[in-house]
Amino acid sequence: MPLTDATIRSAKPGDRPIRLFDSGGLYLEVAPSGGKWWRLKYRFDGKEKRLSLGVYPDVPLAGRKDKDAGVWIDGARERRDKARQLLADGVDPSVHRRAVRSARADKAANSFEVVAREWHRKFATQWADSHSEKNLGALERDVFPWMGSRPVADVSAPELLKVLRRIEARGAGDTAHRVRQICGQVFRYAIATGRAERDLSVDLRGALAPVRQVHLAAMTDPKAIGELLRAIEGYRGHLVTKCALRLAPLVFVRPGELRMAEWREIDLDHAEWTIPADKMKTRQVHLVPLSSQAVAILRDIHPLTGRGRYVFPSARSTARPMSNNAVLAALRRMGFAKDEMSGHGFRAMARTVLDEVLNVRPDFIEHQLAHAVQDPLGRAYNRTAHLPERRKMMQQWADYLERLRDGAAVVAIQKAG
Repeated sequence: MPLTDATIRSAKPGDRPIRLFDSGGLYLEVAPSGGKWWRLKYRFDGKEKRLSLGVYPDVPLAGRKDKDAGVWIDGARERRDKARQLLADGVDPSVHRRAVRSARADKAANSFEVVAREWHRKFATQWADSHSEKNLGALERDVFPWMGSRPVADVSAPELLKVLRRIEARGAGDTAHRVRQICGQVFRYAIATGRAERDLSVDLRGALAPVRQVHLAAMTDPKAIGELLRAIEGYRGHLVTKCALRLAPLVFVRPGELRMAEWREIDLDHAEWTIPADKMKTRQVHLVPLSSQAVAILRDIHPLTGRGRYVFPSARSTARPMSNNAVLAALRRMGFAKDEMSGHGFRAMARTVLDEVLNVRPDFIEHQLAHAVQDPLGRAYNRTAHLPERRKMMQQWADYLERLRDGAAVVAIQKAG
């Protein structure tokens, strides 16, 4: 006779396992310990096999709806029927179960977060440290908490859009666009490594509100530059910050490269600063010829910080470089608004004035800015390319800035055409 719930509840354990049969090969095995296991006996390829279908009462005899969760729970009989349907289709239920479990394990091992961190580790060596930290920070802050545990192959475009909308909602539209691009790179890496089939971030092009591009503020008018340099000379803040401010326009490196400068990279006797590849955005060693004015600034600060690692250490700990906002904050304290000058603006200042006032060859300027520069044959210049000309340019630039600072007559920029 088929089993009933009353029969199952009243079943008592014995010295040996007891089997209570239902129908279609389904039976309940009562262990001597009192546990009750559902099992299915079946034959496949002429061999008798057993398949576990769960534990009673977690798996009831017949299916029911969970009132708390509001979901349907398959009973032992429903599980039996599904297994027998597989048999009817020529599939061994035991083999099918192992395949399903393996697929679930693969998906868990290939979650979006797992794949994203693997992508980051692979390519981080090709990025500047600041860029690497920025990418991983965006993922950890804005993506992983919401869909990091999802199998990368199962993430949907609406699911990603929801994550991006959350970023937009806090007023960080540019971050939302950048996160979409980062996720696109993760999906493409997943495709290349056989863990996803398509980059769904392309489906979201146009889904986010466009962001108006705001260029970093920079001074290019010679008269204004002179006022800025005089303000820097009169700065009454921390000496380390003042020296960084004085050096910034002379070397026009990126703000992160300036604050991370180390004494071991600088050769004052030969007036050279060699920035290692791992600090550069281009991941290539960069050589900065130092003008006599730049060397003088570094010699001034050497007695204060020369025994430590960093040229411009943090005010709180010499083991760390100065804050990435130190120069920017100093500019604000001197009264220069964010639409007038930025820490990155020294680069734009040099690029414009060297070209349009001092008439320096553009490729010398671009090379000194550590931009990608190629020779006529399409080959990348090495770090010492045009070094004599660049040394001359850096000294010419420092002399020109000195004249502006001292209030000498200046030549206005004349734009071609």
